[in-house]
Amino acid sequence: MFRRLARWIDDRIGASHFARSALNKVFPDHWSFMLGEVAMYCFVILVLTGVYLTFFFNPSGREVVYRGSYQPLRGVRMSEAYHSTVRLSFDVRAGLVFRQIHHWAALVFVAAIVMHLSRVFFTGAFRRPRELNWVIGVTLLIAVVFNGFSGYSLPDDLLSGTGLRIAYSIALSVPVVGTWLAFLFFGGEFPSTAITSRLFILHVLLVPALIAVLLGAHLAVIWRQKHTQFAGPGRSEHNVVGSYLWPTYAARSIGLLAIVFAVMALLGGLAQINPVWLYGPFKAPAVTTAAQPDWYMGWLEGALRIFPAWRVHVFGYTISEVFWPGVVLPSLTFLLLYLWPFIETRVTRDRAEHHLLDRPRDRPARTAIGAGVLTFYAVLTVAGSQDIVAQHLHVGVPSVTYTLRVLIVVLPLVVALLTQRICHDLAAALPVPPGWSEPMSQPPSGPDGGRSTTRPRGRLLAPAAAAAAAVGGFLAGRRGRKSQKIVVERHRN
Repeated sequence: MFRRLARWIDDRIGASHFARSALNKVFPDHWSFMLGEVAMYCFVILVLTGVYLTFFFNPSGREVVYRGSYQPLRGVRMSEAYHSTVRLSFDVRAGLVFRQIHHWAALVFVAAIVMHLSRVFFTGAFRRPRELNWVIGVTLLIAVVFNGFSGYSLPDDLLSGTGLRIAYSIALSVPVVGTWLAFLFFGGEFPSTAITSRLFILHVLLVPALIAVLLGAHLAVIWRQKHTQFAGPGRSEHNVVGSYLWPTYAARSIGLLAIVFAVMALLGGLAQINPVWLYGPFKAPAVTTAAQPDWYMGWLEGALRIFPAWRVHVFGYTISEVFWPGVVLPSLTFLLLYLWPFIETRVTRDRAEHHLLDRPRDRPARTAIGAGVLTFYAVLTVAGSQDIVAQHLHVGVPSVTYTLRVLIVVLPLVVALLTQRICHDLAAALPVPPGWSEPMSQPPSGPDGGRSTTRPRGRLLAPAAAAAAAVGGFLAGRRGRKSQKIVVERHRN
């Protein structure tokens, strides 16, 4: 009966053809391709834990008196947002572990995206025809960073309030329209009671929807263009060598999902993060000592701390010293990220399609630039903890500041030069083995000029999901084939 029903549905919508082609998709076998999947699974964890937290969080700025079970805060006046966060941590079953899993997943989410973008950059996976996916990835990074900032600003504790104070100052520093932007976003002069509810809508609804759309677009482009792959025997610009989506790659991906869930659960249960009850509720005149943002905002904090106090007066307007590190530097950072594929194409005059990845050693200029830029932002991240560094080294904060100002200029240049030298030496000592790549001028083989899929003889192992109509229709006509681990799929012209 189920088979007849599946065939009847498939006869109307033709889903078995899509299911067959989807399950026969080929993915290359390399651990670095899993970085993007780690990011995707962290997003899944964030959505699941975020839904749970939403039931108990109240984003109101109305003041109440705390009467909960945490003794040190009893009788303290605080906002509803902070009150619900403390209550969620101490009085809601599994509330604290869900909060911490959510926070850890956010940190790993951003880290996985940054590592994935770095892998794409150093291997040249952004080149034609994948410039669009690079742009989508950079936009995704911006959305994720903003959503992370809005998330840890919601509890209205003293630490998050300090971060919002900095964000308000950055908005005010924009010439001409700064005051308008600050009042539009914050709903009035800082501290505003409207900002928490606005951040809540952005954090749980608008930005996650944007992230989901960008992730979907990113995966759709990959699906259409097929994966890049590292050079190796039998691999060329015209094929993809790897594993079938079902069952080999699917089993591997499901295993990775289980590992990511397990690691986030362990971190959430064993590693304390963002203990807002220790910071206390936000009060405008107060600032926490050793205030540190999440790691992905550390470079911006460091830039604000060590940049010289350059205040410029132009045509009756005063450009604040906050404007250069707070607005100009982030704008240039993401603008250069967006433009890099087109800049490299213009400089190298390489407009050919590339499906084989570069070894970083074979592109010493690009690798040196990437290493130098990463060093630059690493120094800025350390500068975001300049007061803690000074405390641990038992030196003055000005001494640490001046040292970091020198390092921010010298260290990236030194790392870039050393990286370029190392790449030249490695490329000379370990050249590409003969036969590992196919000349791009060689036409793809196959009876249809490269539009077909070439695989060893055999059949696809049928999954046990007969309830789904599309897969059921596929199973009804494709029963009995054995799976193949290593397969080759031709790129389309």
